[in-house]
Amino acid sequence: MPTKPPAWTVGLVLTVAIFAISTAAIFTRLAFAAADTEGVGISLVLAGSRLILAALLVLPAWRHLHPGQLAPGALRYAVLAGICLAVHFATWITSLAYTSIAASTTLVTTNPVWVTLLSWLWLREKPTALTLLGISVALSGGVLLGWGDAGTAGAGSNPLLGDFLALVGSWAISLHLLLGREAQQRGLGLAGYTAVTYSTAAVVLAPLPLAVGASYVGYPSLVYVYILLIALLPQVVGHTSINWAVRWVSPILVTLAILFEPVGSTLLAYWFFAEVPGLLVLIGAVILLIGVAIAIVGTRQGSQSSFQNESPD
Repeated sequence: MPTKPPAWTVGLVLTVAIFAISTAAIFTRLAFAAADTEGVGISLVLAGSRLILAALLVLPAWRHLHPGQLAPGALRYAVLAGICLAVHFATWITSLAYTSIAASTTLVTTNPVWVTLLSWLWLREKPTALTLLGISVALSGGVLLGWGDAGTAGAGSNPLLGDFLALVGSWAISLHLLLGREAQQRGLGLAGYTAVTYSTAAVVLAPLPLAVGASYVGYPSLVYVYILLIALLPQVVGHTSINWAVRWVSPILVTLAILFEPVGSTLLAYWFFAEVPGLLVLIGAVILLIGVAIAIVGTRQGSQSSFQNESPD
């Protein structure tokens, strides 16, 4: 049975993961600009290419998969997690074509509330009052951040549609995290789990661009550079690190850490695209971070014993 890593190791891995996933929106927007188009077609091309490349990059991990040694349901949960991952990227990447980076990344990281509710109903992990308070404060900050962004230039061509797609992406990634933990706790190691989920998501996403009349070929070479960067940094480094962290700590804690993504993405958007956050955006970001801190303290206080028992059976 693997030994649980020290808290500082988990914290360091999560820090690297948050930085990596914060670049996803930036590379996506750069790819839109390089392709000189945006919308459903190019969005699905980016989503499909991201997962196809990620699946190829982790191809050697298949040798670590030993189905005969797994508890019942491990592979089923991993495949379902991969389907949820496909839905997440299809909807969230498309949302960036219609709304701002700050609004999209804020809404897609509202998953702590969905993970908390699902963990409570499905896994019987009742959150503490302090955790619920922190989540409420963090989400309030996220609402302010998105609201402030919508009132500034560059809000997008269809903010309502983009915001809804980002929210659907949040629901999908919440299910992905919970299903992923179930798969890993049934004996599926990180390497095997990553191979199954990335490959499943790639199979689901691959035909979607063709179904809407888009193509994987014919774009400027710079588009493919950004696709490669999206697959390497946010996907392989970022999401693989998050999946590793979910194995050792509560998914609620992991998704709270992910709330740092909109802050990082907003700062990068200012650097690359001169998307200047308004006052409400800045206030919302501060409130969001305070909420994250409160919720993390509450989760640690109320769930310390469960954290110690989250290694695979």
